[in-house]
Amino acid sequence: MRHHFGHEGRGSEPLPEVWTGRATNRMQWLLAVAGAGCLALGAKLAVDATWTTGIAALLMAVIGCFAAGIMILYGTLAFVHVAVKIDRYAVDVRCGHIGVPRRHIPLSHVVSADFTSKVTPRQWGGWGCRWRPEQGTAVVVRRGEGLVVTLGDGGMFTVTVDDAATAVRVIRARLAQMERKTGQADGTTQL
Repeated sequence: MRHHFGHEGRGSEPLPEVWTGRATNRMQWLLAVAGAGCLALGAKLAVDATWTTGIAALLMAVIGCFAAGIMILYGTLAFVHVAVKIDRYAVDVRCGHIGVPRRHIPLSHVVSADFTSKVTPRQWGGWGCRWRPEQGTAVVVRRGEGLVVTLGDGGMFTVTVDDAATAVRVIRARLAQMERKTGQADGTTQL
């Protein structure tokens, strides 16, 4: 739901109570076709083969084709798109059509949020779920803009998503609300 408005953004544009964003990489479908081709090849080998000689080699070829096909299909279909949802409590990131892998980050664990205009698979070492010691973790499904969340433990999480600038404003507004509530609960006033 993108249109439940609550707090005001920097301009006159109100920020949504629940922000959702998405990024898609249609090129991943080409890799999915390759994975399906590996499965088909494995099936063809299993059906057309004469299992009388060279059983071990043939069995390894069939199993190898099936395994490669399944790995390619999962690896590509899981990262055809990513969906990001930000509400009052958390940032949720779900990949692919079944939402796995997924990442749930409570806003109480978030220190800051930043916009990046250029996320590339090259800087992360490829597509999908990535980890780099100096950069933290990421979900990269396409090149382009992204959201970078800094966590309380010093870790960072990056995700490619359309309209990442609005996501950053929503998170910052939520963090400011949490600070105000904490300040009021402590009895302190903020100027």
